This record gives sequence, structure tokens and C-alpha cells, in this order.
Amino acid sequence: MTPKFNPENTPGPTRREFVAGGVGSICAFGAWPVIANTKQDQSAKETDMKTLDYGLSFLNGTKSFNAVRFWVESRTIIIHEETKVTQVFYQCASCKSENTFGDKDLFIEDNYDFMPIFGGDDVEDLLIFRRHARLTKGYRSVVKSKDVWGKPDLKLRKASKVTVLDTWEKIRDATAAGTPIVSRTTIRNAETKLSAVIECPVKTMNISLDKKMYQVDTGPIAFPDLSTPTQPLIASLSLAFVAFNAPHFADFVIEQPTPVVEDEKELCKIYHYSNPISLPAENQLLALQPAG
Repeated sequence: MTPKFNPENTPGPTRREFVAGGVGSICAFGAWPVIANTKQDQSAKETDMKTLDYGLSFLNGTKSFNAVRFWVESRTIIIHEETKVTQVFYQCASCKSENTFGDKDLFIEDNYDFMPIFGGDDVEDLLIFRRHARLTKGYRSVVKSKDVWGKPDLKLRKASKVTVLDTWEKIRDATAAGTPIVSRTTIRNAETKLSAVIECPVKTMNISLDKKMYQVDTGPIAFPDLSTPTQPLIASLSLAFVAFNAPHFADFVIEQPTPVVEDEKELCKIYHYSNPISLPAENQLLALQPAG
């Protein structure tokens, strides 16, 4: 099945239309309903109810031929602000194309990066990325998750204790202490009434002691095209990295067909993270109490 949203046909500059009209204040609890007027200083008790411990969160397949386990790397929650309809998507860690359970030659010769995103109603949808060293028609495909590894079995663990890092000093100290940090970036589209909360563990945190600044740089994440809702909604997702150093905006670089140029001549195109964009956003950093 080919998704309706095709990043190959979307030039970079138009991606600025993903989010229009500023950022809505939303927060998600339990089944992730929309709650207005969320503030950065929300209590740690409220935050505990929803933040995942990404070091301990997995998704398991349930078919006997391969009860595969994937590590959950990030989570994207898309909410329709009027109907309150919510869908959650779990971006899982990348692996390589393999001859699973073979006697030898365990990696496929024409190898490619393999990454799944699960989500939708009852985690029924599956978006698979297959990134070769060249452009291919099979780069992305949308299928039903039960038809691949069976109905997904979510093994999600909530953080035992969460602290909101709402000052530079708190961010600096948590970073220096080696405390796990999770970022949450909220974006919205005023025309479609869609909001998205992108939550992920911070893998790289830059700290300038001289400028008293921080900068998050992490990914991949599941970045939603909120301007063009698709059916299924999972087809609107692309792979991206996110960076921010302030509460009110975030920059994204999205994987898409990118020219390889040498001496001003285009040699070919490959899938690469390119054409950075900057969007209004609401960013939050959360420190997690380490297990044990």
C-alpha cells in the first residue's frame, strides 16, 4: 500500500506550511485528551503520568515465526483539537536488512536501513522505511501491523519521577550529572486544528557555560505533516531530527530526496536529512529519575 503523503514530491520550502498560526498549549494525560492552558511549570506529579522511560520501553511482535522486540526511540501524539480524537505513534530503533535466522550470510548483500513506526487506533498501522544507498520506490510503505509481526504488544514503562527543567541552571546541572533527559516539542496547525506532541530522549545536549545556553540536537523522530491529514494518519509522518535552544521555536531537518552535487553538477539523489526548517513550538525538558 502506498501512502498518500509522498515526501519525494514535496519541495523543502513548502514544509514551512506544516505549522501555521502559532502553538497551542496542550498536554496529554491517560488517553491524551486536549487540556488547554498548559504551562511550563506544571507539577512534576502531572508530568509523571505521561513521560516514558525510553531506556526501558519496547514494542514486541506476537507472531511465532519472529516475536521481534523493537526499542521505542520516540513518541508522536497527534490530537484534533475540536473532536479530541487522538492517535499515538511509536518510532522504533533502526536496524539493517537481514536474513533472519539464516545459517549464514545474515546481512542482505544489497543492504538498507530498516525502521518501523507503529501507531494509529489500537496500534494497527505500521509505516516502514527502507533506506538504500540510492533512491528506491520502496523507501516507505504503510501496512497493517498484524500482517507483519502480529498485533503489537507494547511494553512501555513510565518514568518513576520527573522534574521539569525550567531554568538554564537546572538544564546545566542535570546534563552534567548524567541524568536522563526527555524533550517534548508541541506544534500545531490552526487550519486543520491538529496538534502534535513529539517526545523523545535527548541524545545530544550542548551546554555553553560562557553564554549560559543549551541546545538540544536529537533524532530521529516521527515528524508529522499537520497541513495535510492522511488516511491512515501514520502516512503523514516523516523521519527528522529536532534542535532547539529556547522554549518558543524548534528547527527540524527532514529526511527526503537530496541532490549529491560535485563541481556544481548533480550526480544523483539520495535519501538524506536536508532543507532545515524553523517552526513555532512549545518546548519542554524533563529530567528522569534513573532506575535503581
